[in-house]
Amino acid sequence: MQQGAHQCGFARAEIALQVDDQSGLHGLRELHGKCRSGRLIGQLLGYCGLTPCGGMPAYLTSAIICFMQNTAPQVIDYTALAARIREWGRTLGFQAVGISGTDLGNAEAQLLEWLAHGYHGAMDYMAKHGVKRARPGDLLPGTMRVISLRMDYFPPAAADAWQVLEDGERAYISRYALGRDYHKVLRNRLEKLAQQIRAAVPGAECRVFTDSAPVLEVELASRAHLGWRGKHTLLLSREHGSWFFLGEIYVNLPLPVDVPEDEHCGSCTRCIEACPTQAIVAPYRLDARRCISYLTIELKGSIPAELRPLIGNRIYGCDDCQLVCPWNRFAQVSLERDFAVRHGLDDIALTELFAWDESTFTAKFSGSAIHRIGHEQWLRNIAVALGNASASSEAVAALQSRAQHPSVLVREHVAWALRQQAQAEKS
Repeated sequence: MQQGAHQCGFARAEIALQVDDQSGLHGLRELHGKCRSGRLIGQLLGYCGLTPCGGMPAYLTSAIICFMQNTAPQVIDYTALAARIREWGRTLGFQAVGISGTDLGNAEAQLLEWLAHGYHGAMDYMAKHGVKRARPGDLLPGTMRVISLRMDYFPPAAADAWQVLEDGERAYISRYALGRDYHKVLRNRLEKLAQQIRAAVPGAECRVFTDSAPVLEVELASRAHLGWRGKHTLLLSREHGSWFFLGEIYVNLPLPVDVPEDEHCGSCTRCIEACPTQAIVAPYRLDARRCISYLTIELKGSIPAELRPLIGNRIYGCDDCQLVCPWNRFAQVSLERDFAVRHGLDDIALTELFAWDESTFTAKFSGSAIHRIGHEQWLRNIAVALGNASASSEAVAALQSRAQHPSVLVREHVAWALRQQAQAEKS
């Protein structure tokens, strides 16, 4: 009742409750004449299943009606709200915003089949979360819609990717990791959008994700009309290719959903043919255990010896399947300064990077996605690349400088690389 009176504009002190044996609510008598209660008493009490008789004091009825009149449910135009969300998203730097439902159809069965084949490798978290990825309501109870968003990331003025890949003495780093950590950039923007939604609809529940929870982001984005799943398993857009990040906001609002986009890969198999390790075992089927991105980022232990020569000079991630995709002719460079190249990482010598000690690694990659693999794994990856480089005294000297490294993992890969260099010298 205190809350109801407050809604009517009365200070708490004005309606201090006094309890006695007769009514117990003397302090509310003044509300009867001051609240806007007379017009809709019957209608509103009937809506609540109440009656003004049966011993209910008139002043109590007045307070109830006053509260109800001032807290009536808000009528929301969800179509208009969806349009505003798209506008807000574009203002925040997203190139596309789409909305999907939470029924992911046969995606759950496909996920379970993929896990059953062991294609997730050492990514135990993939199996741990299981079907939660395909059931948004399990991740955030009450979820009715998923807002998917797309942001271009290809850095402007980056060195030509093919030229770097062809020079075995240079380090190739996946284009998405040349700037600031995308997790930080997208999460900040997504949260700002979520705040706008909460402000527009009091009581709205929103939770943001960007590659940070068990979410089938490609499946959701394709259902939200942001593109279609390519044969390399990445999302493709006719207007933006595949050089973009995805983010999601789970909401408990019945927003209108978009129509999924048709696929446009046709008979093209360039991504499958271009994969250095043949990790794309079939259209739309990736064996992560062979993927260079997995081997250089997700795998924490020893890289299988038979796959090391196929990695070439790729020390963090791999872009080959995107580089050959015809749809990336339409990709746009990013306008985000956070995704601009840092520290010359788009075209830098392997020996220079191998010389970085742990403190330098930490300082250079503060705020970068690369930081999360750690210095030990960083040296492991570069050692493999140096082993694949053309025979040179510079590569051998760099490797020998780490031959007695405290890490068993680093020493093992350095020893392998030195053997590779020796064989290359003989040939």
